[in-house]
Amino acid sequence: MKKKKKRGQSAVSQSRAGTRSHLTTLLRERSLRSGELSSPQARIFSVKLHVMEADEFITLPECHHELTIRNLKSQLELMLGIPVNFQRLQYLDEVDLDDNSTFKENYIIPGGTLTMRIWSEDAWGLLVSAAAKGKIEKLQHIGASSTSSFTTANAELLGPKEKSEWLAHRAFVALLITVCRGHMKAVEFLLQNGADLKRKTPLGRTALHIAATSSQIDCIDILLNYGARLNQEDQDGYTPAALARQWGQKENERKLFRYQWKMRAAEVKKQKLEETAEKTSFQE
Repeated sequence: MKKKKKRGQSAVSQSRAGTRSHLTTLLRERSLRSGELSSPQARIFSVKLHVMEADEFITLPECHHELTIRNLKSQLELMLGIPVNFQRLQYLDEVDLDDNSTFKENYIIPGGTLTMRIWSEDAWGLLVSAAAKGKIEKLQHIGASSTSSFTTANAELLGPKEKSEWLAHRAFVALLITVCRGHMKAVEFLLQNGADLKRKTPLGRTALHIAATSSQIDCIDILLNYGARLNQEDQDGYTPAALARQWGQKENERKLFRYQWKMRAAEVKKQKLEETAEKTSFQE
C-alpha cells in the first residue's frame, strides 16, 4: 500500500513538472506588478504545499517574504484547478491565512509546509477528493452531475431552480479539478452530465484556462469539441492561449492557435459561399 501511494504522489509531481518552472515567472511578474518585489535583494525560496483533500504534495518555487496569500491562491487555482474561493491556506496551525497578509507577516520560512484545506460545508471537500482521483461513481454520488440525487441540509432549503444551479456549480468545480489532472473519462462524464463550459471561477477562469496551463493537451481537445470558447478572458485579460504562452505550454498554445485558425478559415469559407449564393440569386 505504501509503495502505491508513493507512485501516486510521484505521478502528481511529474504532471506538475511542466508548470512549476513557469509558476516561478508568474509569481515574480504578478509580484512586480503589485509592487511586492520592490527590493532586488528580496530573498527567493521554496515552500511545500499539502493539499489535504486531494492528498497531494507539491513544491512551490520562487516564493518571497512579500508575496501575498491572495496572489499565491491565484496561481494555485491554475496549478491545481481548485477555485480560490474554496482554498483555505494554513501554516503551523489550523487558522486560515488572511488573503492580504504576506509570507513575512505569517512567519513562513524557506522549506516550510503550507496546508490547503477545502471548505467543509455541503461536502465540498468530498467532491474535491473524488475529482482529484477521477472517481466517476463518487462524483455522481457526491452531486457533481445534473441528474444526481445528492443533497445536504443546506441544499434541502433550496428551491428547484436553486438546487439545479447548485448541482451545476458542483459539476463545474469537479470539471476544473479533473481537467487539471487529465482524468479524461471523468471530464467527458461531467461534460455529458451538466458541466457548463461557460462558467468561470471568481478570477474569471474557465475550464479551458485550466487545461491551457496544465500538461493535459488531450483535455483541450475534449473541451474544444464540446464548444469551449477560445477568446474568453480572465480578470487579468488573459485568454487560454495567452496563459499557455506564459506558462510555457508551447504544445497547448499551438493547439489553441491551430484550432482558432481552423475556425476562422471555416467562417471565411462560409461567408464566401454565402456571397456567391447571393450573387447567383441576384443574376437569376
